[in-house]
Amino acid sequence: MTKLQYAVITVAVLLLLVLRFGCETKAPKMKGLEKSRSLLAQNTDINVLLPAAKDSLAANDLALVEALEEEFARQTTDTAKVTVLKRLAGEWYSLNNAVISGHYAQQIAELLNTEESWSIAGTTFALALQRLSDPVVREFAASRATKAFENAISINPDELAHKINLALVYTDNPPQDNPMKGILMLRELNDSNPDNPAILLQLGRLAMRTNQLERAVERLERAFQLDPSLIEAACMLAEAYAGLGNKEKSDSFAQKCEQ
Repeated sequence: MTKLQYAVITVAVLLLLVLRFGCETKAPKMKGLEKSRSLLAQNTDINVLLPAAKDSLAANDLALVEALEEEFARQTTDTAKVTVLKRLAGEWYSLNNAVISGHYAQQIAELLNTEESWSIAGTTFALALQRLSDPVVREFAASRATKAFENAISINPDELAHKINLALVYTDNPPQDNPMKGILMLRELNDSNPDNPAILLQLGRLAMRTNQLERAVERLERAFQLDPSLIEAACMLAEAYAGLGNKEKSDSFAQKCEQ
């Protein structure tokens, strides 16, 4: 997938309606779960994460980051600011800190307000979410990824890839009050787009994760049939067929996986 294909969003007006009217009908327990989750994200912000990240840097890396920060502070135009922010985002990503990289990608998106810039910000936070283990920082990354994807789809609500990837954020960080949310979103997308290989690939991946190998094979076979360039589908099919004891098919897809 391209970086753009990692973006997702819900139309802003619908989101506001859900927030306004949905909360009124939720049971107190659900409200408590949502409040706890919200506070978790709020208690960790960039003013906490950035100093901690800088404290962990080697002296030469810290010097480069601080030089870029000083350069950014001197800029007076949005174009110049974006140029320096891209360098900061790239530097932090190369330092294996996708959360801080995502912070700067988000600043770029706030200046440009384009579908692609919000998509890249969402992608970066989503990658951070996959790599993190600390639940507080994961919640921070998930909330930022969700917001970025929502902004991307508000600009282009017809882009299916955004909706797929919003669902993936929810599968990677399931809401406590609705742990099936991401899976249900993907199923709904599959119902309305039954021959979309990207959706089938993600559903197949989720089936593999829960050891539903026969269901995974069904979805992945269809995805690979629709798009033979999906090498990832071939690799997962090799693993799924091995788990089902079908060595012949496992070997066949393993060869495709290595191509």
